Amino acid sequence: MSNAGKGPRLWKKPAQAGRQAHWVVKDGPKRIATGFVAKPFELHPPKEAEEFLANYIASKHAPERKLRDVDHIPIADVLAIYHTDRRDGFEDQIQQRRFDASINRLNDFFGLCMLGEMQESLTKQFVKKRGNQGGARRDLENLRAAINHHADQNLHHAVIKVKLPPKGAPRERWLDRSEAARLLWACWRHREVQTIHRGRHKGEKVQTAKYTLRHVARFMLIGLYTGTRAAAIAAASPRREHGRAFVDLNAGIFYRLMIGKRATNKRQPPAPLPPRLLAHMRRWERKKIIAHCFVEWHGQPVKSVKNAFKRAVEVAKLDLTDGNVTPHTLRHTAATWLMQRGADPWEAAGFLGMSVKVLIDTYGHHHPDYMRGAAFAITQKDRVESTTKVRTPSVRKAS
Repeated sequence: MSNAGKGPRLWKKPAQAGRQAHWVVKDGPKRIATGFVAKPFELHPPKEAEEFLANYIASKHAPERKLRDVDHIPIADVLAIYHTDRRDGFEDQIQQRRFDASINRLNDFFGLCMLGEMQESLTKQFVKKRGNQGGARRDLENLRAAINHHADQNLHHAVIKVKLPPKGAPRERWLDRSEAARLLWACWRHREVQTIHRGRHKGEKVQTAKYTLRHVARFMLIGLYTGTRAAAIAAASPRREHGRAFVDLNAGIFYRLMIGKRATNKRQPPAPLPPRLLAHMRRWERKKIIAHCFVEWHGQPVKSVKNAFKRAVEVAKLDLTDGNVTPHTLRHTAATWLMQRGADPWEAAGFLGMSVKVLIDTYGHHHPDYMRGAAFAITQKDRVESTTKVRTPSVRKAS
């Protein structure tokens, strides 16, 4: 089966005479105004418009919660039930928006299909249409979770499997110390560049006194010294607040799990702060460089540094080397440096919040003792053989 049809979705309605461009919900022939104006060059709808869409879908269609045959259960029902039951579990608004977007994409493609029609050919068509195998796999993982949740609620009894595309190659890009220093200095020194629009210098570009990437420098220091995930760094605060990760500057402990959030398989155990980082963080607090969180923009906590970090990488020209550099690269770097310094794998895994198996499998080859015993044993064997060889007496020429 090809594309299963379009469900309700957001659309940027172009500006018309006397009216600005604005976001509307397209639902077949219907056009429902959200009340939110579209900003110039805005490619993605604001979170308020996405919430409007989610509420519209929920109010329009209340799926039946009773046992039915899979040939009579639209996948739209399965997705709607999963969205209703799981969305509030994401306390981070960024995660909620990503979840909403994923469910909307799945609903657009699979919504009119019946659950019994799920087969590999359909998921392959979705992967092809999505265009991004990694993104398609994450969406299909949500579809699989929705189907499993539907079954757990005893709303269907048949076994329905979702065939996922293979995982992509793991990202192993990490920064050596010179690259990390270059990126830090780029963040610290970079100033905003503006174009003069009036006067005899019109069109010239000048540097302002605004340092626009220094919050990324603070983000980098925390990431490099602790290997903490990006979301926990963005939420790190010197105060105990609901929804924040707490940094105890007196005891020097980073409680990475946000207060009020339940633990998941993304391990976020408390970790002691390295002395150098702790000194930096105490100084930021003492000198009022930060107000609420350690990573702030114009005095407000940031939700993500993805765009600013990308700009920092461009300024430092790190993407000219092999592989992309992203905020998650800092976690890879911290793990790699710990192994290179010969840290105990059990302590390093606990400090980073990952299993020992993952640490050894992914970063173990950087450890100075990695397979050294085997290499030494082979060398010893060669030495034994060389010392046991029988020497043949040399024959002197007769004078």
